[in-house]
Amino acid sequence: MADTTSTADPLHRLAEAYRVSTTYSGFDGREREVPDATLRAVLDALGADAGDDDAVEACLARREQAPWRRVLPPVVVAVEGARTRFAVHVPHGSAVQVSLVGEDGTRTPAPQADSRRSPRDVDGVLTGEVAFEVPEDLGPGWYEVRAECPDVDGGRAVTTPLAVTPRRLSTTDRLHGRRRWGYMAQIYSVTSGRSWGVGDLSDLASLAAVSGEQGADYLLVNPLHAAEPTPPVEPSPYLPTSRRFFNPLYLRIAEVPEYAYLRPADLEVVNTLAAIQRRENLDTSTIDRDKAYAAKLKSLELLFTVRRSPHRQQQLRRFVAEGGQGLQDFGLWCALREELGEDAPEWDDVAASPDSPHAAEARIRLSHRIDFHVWMQWLLDEQLESAQRAAHLAGMDIGVIHDLAVGVHKQGADAWTLQDVLASGVSVGAPADMYNQKGQDWSQPPWHPERLAEAGYLPWRDMLRTIFRHAGGIRVDHVLGLFRLWWIPDGQEASEGAYVYYDHEAMVGILALEAELAGAVVVGEDLGTLEPWVREYLAERGVLGTSILWFETDGDEPLPPARYRELSMASVSTHDFPPTAGFLQGVQVDVREELGLLARPVEEERAEARKQLDTFFAAVAADGLLPEGEATGEQARVEALHRWLGQAPALLFNVSLVDAVGERRMQNQPGTGDEYPNWRIPLADGAGNPVLIETLPENARANSLVRAINEALGTRPRYQGVGEPAQPQHTDRTAP
Repeated sequence: MADTTSTADPLHRLAEAYRVSTTYSGFDGREREVPDATLRAVLDALGADAGDDDAVEACLARREQAPWRRVLPPVVVAVEGARTRFAVHVPHGSAVQVSLVGEDGTRTPAPQADSRRSPRDVDGVLTGEVAFEVPEDLGPGWYEVRAECPDVDGGRAVTTPLAVTPRRLSTTDRLHGRRRWGYMAQIYSVTSGRSWGVGDLSDLASLAAVSGEQGADYLLVNPLHAAEPTPPVEPSPYLPTSRRFFNPLYLRIAEVPEYAYLRPADLEVVNTLAAIQRRENLDTSTIDRDKAYAAKLKSLELLFTVRRSPHRQQQLRRFVAEGGQGLQDFGLWCALREELGEDAPEWDDVAASPDSPHAAEARIRLSHRIDFHVWMQWLLDEQLESAQRAAHLAGMDIGVIHDLAVGVHKQGADAWTLQDVLASGVSVGAPADMYNQKGQDWSQPPWHPERLAEAGYLPWRDMLRTIFRHAGGIRVDHVLGLFRLWWIPDGQEASEGAYVYYDHEAMVGILALEAELAGAVVVGEDLGTLEPWVREYLAERGVLGTSILWFETDGDEPLPPARYRELSMASVSTHDFPPTAGFLQGVQVDVREELGLLARPVEEERAEARKQLDTFFAAVAADGLLPEGEATGEQARVEALHRWLGQAPALLFNVSLVDAVGERRMQNQPGTGDEYPNWRIPLADGAGNPVLIETLPENARANSLVRAINEALGTRPRYQGVGEPAQPQHTDRTAP
């Protein structure tokens, strides 16, 4: 924690002990002090008593003594090939044996290391510390540390989890040798003639097939995390109820196998709903999630009554067993949320936790409904698997890259089921910056760093495993949150927070471990203010960064793409900006003016936007990619920017689907709610006509941009023409 230093002040010493920063750098570069009131509130959320100086001193003493009161640390996180030391505490002079047990039962002795720490009195027992090491040749994976001492707990073994993490992701190293491109798409906005007004997982498979034939190696999609179990649902995919489980809104009803066995009357109901919803595919105004989800839920409830075949039932049982208690708790929350609604007082009283008597009673009373929500997760798992299979069959060597949101809704499933490892009384956000003088409050509860460690980081692991199950990669939104998060005490302004630091070696290490085990690549969204060593650390572990063309500058000049990082995912724009065609027209200024969000006269904003474009296009023209006298219309300028970006050594190259079809409207206007239809813009071209997936192979504008990208990167389409398949360009696989 680079900006926290030792001090004689007790409150600041306690903050340092809990890894709470007492200062932070403002957007103007000046260092600011965190007020004492904020420090006390944040420490209280961490479980530290900072009421007065006496309480602080007592808390410091307890914290210093705490490791000596336990035989083993709560978790050990090691790096493959490195000597990772951990301490074992037993009565002074007692013998202790420590072994490391793999998931297959293989036992490896842990070598003892030198320890120079003197024994100390712990609650009247003279306690010694013995150091052990994780062997350098222990491969990546999950293990159990077992310590056996005849003088502890009657000689019974004391255990703790051990994660041996890869020093560097081999999946990243396998990317070297050629550059790859892929579409990034808000999948809910991408429909086909068979969609129900919202893009679904079958559309995801189709888009993967189309783009794979065009030469793409991956498809980056928005978070597919679970939303509310019944309408109305939160439109933002970045404010989910759960990050571990998925959203049934994305199910393709007709591809549920039991659809073929619906009773005639039920089939008529479903087909009628389908006909109504399919008309929405041609509506380019806004996406109506609530209407689509209501229709799908009604259909799914009918499908749930169809008797499954023995082998289907067996597959469901296996899925339920693998999902464990976490899946059951999620189903219970969904059933209770349906029954109680969002704001019922029971959530703060009798239904305050999954372990409450009310919840125990509901597990029995609502068992049928719990089974329904668990069953939908199984269907999602099947259709996600099909989408990833479609990507590989199309020649992609990575496939679907999922997006991991920063956090979850305070009243959502994860906040309820994982409350033991989440902090209460605070939310995550960002301090004031040049774009938002009041800071940002994202209304999401943060991981409690110590409780998460006490849980062996298993909630973090389980979340990642579910996402990696049928994924070729993951993009971690605000990856800096694995290092530190801005905690805002409830009732305070977003600017009145403090940074709380996490064990990044554990958080990033376990992310890398689960990605390695799944054969997946990892991309971190590392934009914004950060300490320089963070990017270096992520690169060392094989985590790719993010490069956005409009943000890559050297002073007032565009940074030449040749100077971009190799270990990165590069793109012209991002979902918080308009599509490139809209950006060229200044759509972002128009929207902010209309909503009253401008901090200066609109003429100044437009002049600044024009200056930025002129500066970038001067650099593009200087490289001969927009020669004077050639057509310089909108499409040509969009393609020129992509060709220019194609000079970057970045391993991954994003092409926004909205750029391919000429869409101008932005998906999200930061800092707004219902003032703008965020996350509700269906895919259309520049004239406002709907663009369906079936039309993409013949879309002239999209094909032109794809040709430009393939030429810039030295890639090529995998199929040269209708009925004329070409041999796949590459056969290597980054993911299984």
